[in-house]
Amino acid sequence: MSAHSNTPSPTGESFNQRDLHLHQHSAARLGSVYSQSQYSESFESTSASSVDEPQHPPRPLTPGVYVPTVAFFDSTTEDLDLESAAKHAVRLANAGVAGLTTQGSNGEAVHLTHHERKLITRATRKALDDAGHHTLPIIVGCGAQSTRETIELCHEALLSGGDYCLVLPPSYYKPLFSPTSLHDFFADVATASPLPILIYNYPGAVSGLDLDSDTINTLAKHPNIVGCKLTCGNTGKLNRVAAATDAATPTHPGSGFMCMGGSADFTLPTLVAGGSGIICGLANVTPKACVRLIDLYTRGRVAEAQQLQAVVARGDWAAIAGGIVGTKSALEWYFGYGGVARKPLPRPTSAEVARWKEAFAEVVGLEKGL
Repeated sequence: MSAHSNTPSPTGESFNQRDLHLHQHSAARLGSVYSQSQYSESFESTSASSVDEPQHPPRPLTPGVYVPTVAFFDSTTEDLDLESAAKHAVRLANAGVAGLTTQGSNGEAVHLTHHERKLITRATRKALDDAGHHTLPIIVGCGAQSTRETIELCHEALLSGGDYCLVLPPSYYKPLFSPTSLHDFFADVATASPLPILIYNYPGAVSGLDLDSDTINTLAKHPNIVGCKLTCGNTGKLNRVAAATDAATPTHPGSGFMCMGGSADFTLPTLVAGGSGIICGLANVTPKACVRLIDLYTRGRVAEAQQLQAVVARGDWAAIAGGIVGTKSALEWYFGYGGVARKPLPRPTSAEVARWKEAFAEVVGLEKGL
């Protein structure tokens, strides 16, 4: 993805040319600190700035709907079901989404080994390529509690066919953080990562830790940080970040920075605030409805978009209330695949299956009519 700032400098170099020089210097320095020689055997690189890692044509992020794909497991053994993962990826791509996200919160990343993470991303990339969706980007969730492991996951994302990394802040040792710990974490990861980074702000998943707009805007100046996902639901924060970064929108290329909402129930507020689109779990079930919502707004059919947003918001409430368990139950009931989540997440009871069937009925009915 192209750099997202074009402010001229007094030296004649652009802001990003100067930052890129600093980035390359810092990457080499961090490469010596975070040597990959002690990482897992899957690592083929020897430093954070290795030239031996695979290269592929860039797949730009474009405004629209991105889907944090669920992970699929055998209902008896809980082994990965890569066939369903591939089928699901192609179904979403055919619905017109702008990209996929593997190993997000919906993807049960915390239930997966490093090896399983790589298998899912590889299967997703292969399925997309085999179906002709060569340019559809994959964002890979790479959050971990240490800077070192996060960087390792970023390298593994590249080796598995990923295009971008989505990174949560660490939170286990939150009480011991200094005022600069989170800034330093993201700056170090972005400098050492072989893939561009999106900041993931999801307080519910990280002990209530909530990055403010000042922090995100400062980090957005890093040449390898190209976007953010705001699952905090704070549209005021989203507006401040979108304005400060001149974020890309469906009708304006802007700087290219992607300022994404994190839930389908505030798709329209995100777009009105100048955001780039949505990374939303509901799109696992109803991708066409989510894509249609952004399309209506982009084409100026605001009244229709408002009506559709109400239906999507009600469906998203089912996805939020049911979480992964409810989302998979809906996929199984309405589309014949989905399975169950890994333990200790519970298997839905028959009453709960009926509840999620009813809760998703309206938005799925709309989906099947598109």
